[in-house]
Amino acid sequence: MQGERRKCIVGLVLVCAAQVIMVFNPFVMRIVIDTFIASENAAENLATKQTLLFALIGLTIGITLFRSVIIYSVQMLFESCSQGVVYRIRKHLFENMQKQDADFYDIHRTGDIMTRLTGDIEMIRHTTAWSIRTLFENIVIFVTVSVFYFTINPYMALCMLGLTPLIFVFSMMLQKRVGPLFGEQRERLSALNTAAEENISGNRVVKAFAAEDYEVERFREANNGYAEQSKKTSIAWWKFFFPMEVTSQSIFVVQMLAGGLFAIRDPNFTMGDYMAFSMLAWAVSMPLSMMGYVISDLKRFSASANKVIEVYYSRPKIVDRPDAVALEGRIRGEIEFRNVSFSYPKPIAKPKKSNDDNQPNAPLKVLQKINFKIAAGETVAIMGETGAGKTTLVNLIPRLYDVTKGSILIDGQDIRMLKLHELRSSIGIATQDVLLYSDTIEGNIAFSDPEMPVEKVVECAKMSDAHNFIMNTSDEYDTIVGERGVGLSGGQKQRIALARALAAGKSETFGGRSKSVIPPSILILDDTTSAVDSETEAFIQESLKGLEADCTKIIIAARISSCKDADKIIVLQDGRITEMGTHDELVHGDGYYREVYDLQS
Repeated sequence: MQGERRKCIVGLVLVCAAQVIMVFNPFVMRIVIDTFIASENAAENLATKQTLLFALIGLTIGITLFRSVIIYSVQMLFESCSQGVVYRIRKHLFENMQKQDADFYDIHRTGDIMTRLTGDIEMIRHTTAWSIRTLFENIVIFVTVSVFYFTINPYMALCMLGLTPLIFVFSMMLQKRVGPLFGEQRERLSALNTAAEENISGNRVVKAFAAEDYEVERFREANNGYAEQSKKTSIAWWKFFFPMEVTSQSIFVVQMLAGGLFAIRDPNFTMGDYMAFSMLAWAVSMPLSMMGYVISDLKRFSASANKVIEVYYSRPKIVDRPDAVALEGRIRGEIEFRNVSFSYPKPIAKPKKSNDDNQPNAPLKVLQKINFKIAAGETVAIMGETGAGKTTLVNLIPRLYDVTKGSILIDGQDIRMLKLHELRSSIGIATQDVLLYSDTIEGNIAFSDPEMPVEKVVECAKMSDAHNFIMNTSDEYDTIVGERGVGLSGGQKQRIALARALAAGKSETFGGRSKSVIPPSILILDDTTSAVDSETEAFIQESLKGLEADCTKIIIAARISSCKDADKIIVLQDGRITEMGTHDELVHGDGYYREVYDLQS
């Protein structure tokens, strides 16, 4: 509500004023009826007090118009307030999500995150714009009318308000019964959004495997689950809302019966009094009827707000230390792993229940006691079986995850002592799973710096052997890449990803010479050339060798051709280093590297 409190407070004050003003018309009509209609001297009063009559009618019209202006102003204020609130929440939510650690996205499903950014925040907007105003409005109406009733006839007021405790009981029962159901309904909606998002993003895989029927059935199950839960929630809500509505509408019956008896038996109870009670009977029944709707909305709000708050106040664990060291100049790129072990902090998927209650879900161990050193400017290749921990190992360098034990040093400094932004901006990464954005080719390559000169973009594309095929596209570097690079081959996407990694370096003067492309201090290539032909791979390797500035290169690859020229080759098996050396040293051994060499030869 920060920044919108003033609007909200002004709106609530105007709500209070509008509802207090509301009783003036029944008060005026009471005078009109008792003076000019039901009075024994009604005819005489009409003849002698016309000025008073016209004044009272004019006052009624004026009050009605004035109240309408106030109500319109209230609606505009609360709508503006709600839009401001959700804008700030959505903005902060997205900014906070950008700061989260990698394991945040391992745990939370994409569909669930999208639900928090859309449906949950929209529920907050609705609550701010309508539910809060309606709740406060109904409280003020009920209190104002009750006071007005007691000033006219306390006994009649007690009759009119006698049913309210019963409605209050129904409201509490509704709140207790329906609250958990709305929470479950929200979870089912999240699962439905996840099923839809996964199907849309993976539609090519679905078509390739002719799995349309399977996906339709999977979505049908999620849709059916949401529909059934929504039905269950609605039925539970109506079970309590129905007696609440019947009770609130019974107030009109009480008004007619009790009002009639008082008019017959109590000489002090005038026709004007009866009409005043009658005109405001809705002002007692309506707040009671609206309680069901307001409670329903507040419970939906509670379920959505809890999910939004979870992300809103979530804080990353990988952050700058208070005593973090600022880098001076360019990182040289010397890397050392000292007795590094890593385990994922919690299972990514929901664990199955174990029959042995004494065996908790243990963390997933990935790397164990990793020790090696890379000199600045060296090229190191990492090989190993699938699941050996190769990608996890390189993800520790830019601190996408933090080591469980041990330490990683860059230029002799523990990376946990470096500022995150400076560390990561010194590292270029081409990931195994290439993600291209729905932007131009130039925009994808210049992702690290939107103001990057075109000359640097072109040079990086040439170094990754992407320039030629880019020039053959419809709009060259201004060609729009489809979502996730649809329309490009796997090799083309890999070459654009490599160009993007190379462009992560800063254009500056280095070594006393002006250079158009200064590569990042550390370049990590995770199986980046797996989808290109041997000729293109050889060209890329030569381009990487020709980088003008020192650049430490870490290459994850399955091909011997990608590793043989490396200064050092590391073989990972089951999270441990089993071999380390040059191509000539390892090829004469009898380990994993020699087996792969024989197979590929």
